[in-house]
Amino acid sequence: MNPRIQVIAGPLKDSVLVLSETDLSIGRDPSNLLSITDLSLSRRHCMLARTENGFKISDLDSRNGTFVNGIAVKERALLHGDQISIGDSVFVFWLKDDGDESGPGPVEFDDRKTQATAQLRPQDALYLQPERILQDLPVTSRLGRNLNTLLKISRVVHTIRNLEQLQTEVLDLIFEIVPAERGAILLDGNGRGRSEFGRHRLHASKHPVGISRTITNQVLNQKMAILGADVPGSDDFSEVDSLVDASVRSLLCVPLTVFDKVTGCIYLDTTQAASRFDEEHLQLVTAIAGISAVALENAGRLQWLEQENLRLTTEINLDHNMIGESAPMKAVYQLLSRVAPTESTVLIEGASGTGKELAARAIHRNSPRSSKPFVAINCAAIPDGLLESELFGHERGAFTGAVAQKKGRFEIAQGGVVFLDEIGEMAPVLQVKLLRVLQEREFERVGGVHPLKVDIRLIAATNRNLEEAVRVGTFRKDLYYRLNVVSLVMPALQDRLDDIAPLAEHFVAKLSQRHHTKPKTISLAAMGCLVNYDWPGNVRELENAIERALVMSESNVIQPEDLPESLLEKEVPPGIVEGRYHAALKEAKRHLILNAMQEARGNYTEAARLLGVHANYLHRLIRNLDLKKALQSGPGFKNNQGTSSGVIM
Repeated sequence: MNPRIQVIAGPLKDSVLVLSETDLSIGRDPSNLLSITDLSLSRRHCMLARTENGFKISDLDSRNGTFVNGIAVKERALLHGDQISIGDSVFVFWLKDDGDESGPGPVEFDDRKTQATAQLRPQDALYLQPERILQDLPVTSRLGRNLNTLLKISRVVHTIRNLEQLQTEVLDLIFEIVPAERGAILLDGNGRGRSEFGRHRLHASKHPVGISRTITNQVLNQKMAILGADVPGSDDFSEVDSLVDASVRSLLCVPLTVFDKVTGCIYLDTTQAASRFDEEHLQLVTAIAGISAVALENAGRLQWLEQENLRLTTEINLDHNMIGESAPMKAVYQLLSRVAPTESTVLIEGASGTGKELAARAIHRNSPRSSKPFVAINCAAIPDGLLESELFGHERGAFTGAVAQKKGRFEIAQGGVVFLDEIGEMAPVLQVKLLRVLQEREFERVGGVHPLKVDIRLIAATNRNLEEAVRVGTFRKDLYYRLNVVSLVMPALQDRLDDIAPLAEHFVAKLSQRHHTKPKTISLAAMGCLVNYDWPGNVRELENAIERALVMSESNVIQPEDLPESLLEKEVPPGIVEGRYHAALKEAKRHLILNAMQEARGNYTEAARLLGVHANYLHRLIRNLDLKKALQSGPGFKNNQGTSSGVIM
């Protein structure tokens, strides 16, 4: 036994590392036993450890994952010959010595001189020139055409890397020998996303290629090709509505197989009665599928790898202060990386507290204007009478109190970025003036008569539905279209629950430093309460909840009782044991609310008066304590659900 790993790709390519009794940590940090300079690796990426039965590999919660034979793993026992992929590096795990099993033998060169009897360049090979092979066959020979097409496909499929180009070439060659009107290649992507590519024999056609989902699913599931020579006259196909509706007369569907696994299929059909498919077409397309399946799989994998590499590169290079690695936030990072280098106006939408200004600052920081000012102004925080002066400035004597000339935010931001938050609150008269700035890139100070040129990039944000505001007439349509060049929607915190834990830990560290206190840890029960809450105030509410917990906590660990009361009213998530005090308190609240609602016969306003709380607070309690179903089934609610006060929010 001589266990070792051989590096076949990456920064340490061609090196071999013999495994010892010591666990082998791998990552970007120099403290690892195997340190690899690769930005796609985490600081501590994975661990190779010896077990009683051999070796195992464990992923250390890395950012980009650990793969064994192409499959992402958290922990897995390794077998002789397993291929391990992390970042740009690929290793082969060897457990047995060279003589333990039969395998490739060494190569030995014989230096004795021999007489060359023939020489041949690859491009002159007879079997790579179908026109020479088939020159003795009749021009109309079907066998000749078929062989010619097969040789063409075998020659070109491994020379094309672009997936769409390869699919086009395969279908065009099939059209040479099969009288199909339409063709499609479906690839399941093996976890990389499905690919569907259709093509008409008439290249000018812009209509989509309609295919039968019933037929393709049958081929993919049964791993068996299907030939329908006469679809209307067949009992097997007459019940398939998609074929009947499309007037398909003949069809052919063949699976694409790689290493005994179906990776997709080739689908062909025609509506012409005279162009009937036969068994020779079935044999031929099956052969084409066998030749091209691996090439299609490799082209799809290469395309996915290039896209994934681009995505990871943009994420690594994007400079921002946002926290989160959930799928919605990764989509935000990708859009920010694409829009930041441009000069386009951006409209950022999202509820309050989702981090719209952080996104705007990330755009500025990664743009060519990063060295110029970033000027932010909240349109809802300044009265309409003062907002115009804040934006455009004023001349001396323009109004009472204007004792000197003042530059506006647009002038101050010359060459940089202006961020207008809550732009939906801007008065109509200012909307007109802002529209002129966007159209003409000039403005006048309040009381001024000379236009001033300005070079700025505008980023606007709103928590309102501007389309609805345009519809009701409170926001100008032409301004909306000027602002909405590129739209970015910041996800609500309840849509990115995976980010709550890292956000909470970030706020603990940040706020502890601000208050000059020692950072505290968050207990499992408290973290369960954080994750289980719906966060109507989004990230800002989470930050406030963590600050309160740091202030209220009397130990080094944040417990549920340190959190705001609204978080404790929700049902605890599975796996978390709720304390008797909190459980009894919630049960008492439920009992009080149900009794009050019954006494008020379902009237929310009256029930809130009986309890001595505001009606809005009562609505929140009912939502958090999950009492809607209980109230809807109660007799009092049924009698009053037609009144405005009896509607559940």
